[in-house]
Amino acid sequence: MSTPSAPLLICDLTQSYAPHGGGGIGTYLREKQRHVIERTGHRLLQIVPGPEDRVIENGRHIWVEVGAEQVRGSPNYRFIMRTKVVRDVLEHYRPDLIESQCPWVLPWTAINYRRAFPDTALVAGYHTDFPNAHIYRVGSSLFGEFVGRGLRRLAMGYAELTYREFDRVYTLSEAMADVLRGYRIEHVDVVSLGVDTALFHPDRRDPEWRKSLGLSAKGPLLVYAGRIDNEKRADRLLAMFRRLPVSLDAGLVMIGDGKLREALQAEALGLQVAFPGFLADRTALARALASSDIYVSAMADETFGISVIEAQASGLPVVGVRSGAMIERVVPGTGILVGVDDAVAMAAAVERMWQGGRAQMGGVARAHVAGRFEWSHTFDALLGEVYPEALHRARQRTKKGRASGTALSLLGNGMIRRGGR
Repeated sequence: MSTPSAPLLICDLTQSYAPHGGGGIGTYLREKQRHVIERTGHRLLQIVPGPEDRVIENGRHIWVEVGAEQVRGSPNYRFIMRTKVVRDVLEHYRPDLIESQCPWVLPWTAINYRRAFPDTALVAGYHTDFPNAHIYRVGSSLFGEFVGRGLRRLAMGYAELTYREFDRVYTLSEAMADVLRGYRIEHVDVVSLGVDTALFHPDRRDPEWRKSLGLSAKGPLLVYAGRIDNEKRADRLLAMFRRLPVSLDAGLVMIGDGKLREALQAEALGLQVAFPGFLADRTALARALASSDIYVSAMADETFGISVIEAQASGLPVVGVRSGAMIERVVPGTGILVGVDDAVAMAAAVERMWQGGRAQMGGVARAHVAGRFEWSHTFDALLGEVYPEALHRARQRTKKGRASGTALSLLGNGMIRRGGR
């Protein structure tokens, strides 16, 4: 199918947005806004949580913040519970297509809206396998393995019930598509996210950046960029760093914010570890990545890994874990993958990479990303393939509903009789 020719009003609806603290959804929303406004004739409505209700209309872009309370333990994130406000916004603007990008509460706001306005197409982005990454992990840690497994089964049922209501569901890796099919969700597309390869480039390397962090280490500078929390297993990176030999003289930079940041900072006192916080300036982040030597991540449930491909575009090899989408991102020759939660193996991989092959791996990583993971590819796939399929299904559903309504009306008027004479 081709890109819709008539201008649409497209709506993004998500809880997973934070103006500070990072997150792939924030990057996605910014890049989508730029693509839609600069390269299409569509309008874009983006609804996110904020400290208070706010609407900013700027030409074909409409930015709506719905006042929401902060998530406990995650100071940069808020959670919308005032679904009536969201419904009022939707009814005011009447989008042609709604894309839901989180699993909690808001998908059902979109579903219920569609029931009132059945010609609305619904698309869901399945960015995290929440039954495992959230429900099972937290449930088993709080209540034990048996309860954790039971909660995961309930969450899997919720996922099936919710996402079967959408006209199309897209995810970010083949592995996650298989997970969704295991939940009996078949209308799944795989869409790759992107990176600005002109911004994230090895040429942005700055030898002075390490000194600006107050680090005196002369060996490899390891870098991580993302939320510093339990889901990302950020504490495993510090455990790995402690297992590096002193003779390696390594440094570690953990870019980002999150509920583990203060605790890890306290634990890292006296070590060559820096916590510069969240870098909202993308140019500053590009400089930081290019000025480092090895990208490290212990995330086991990665669904795509924007920070990974940004690091690869910056010419960095990756040391990560053999799980989730990391297997698809770190192809042979671009890094080393080890077992989940194996800090010893991760430290050994860093040491081995530093001793030989780092520069070559970084070059291969850059070549692997450039031209393959571009934002233009992402949105061409959404607008040219996923959205048209969703709109087609919405039209078919509406047509079927009208036919059924006509038949029921005729039946009620006695014009159609069942069972022969």
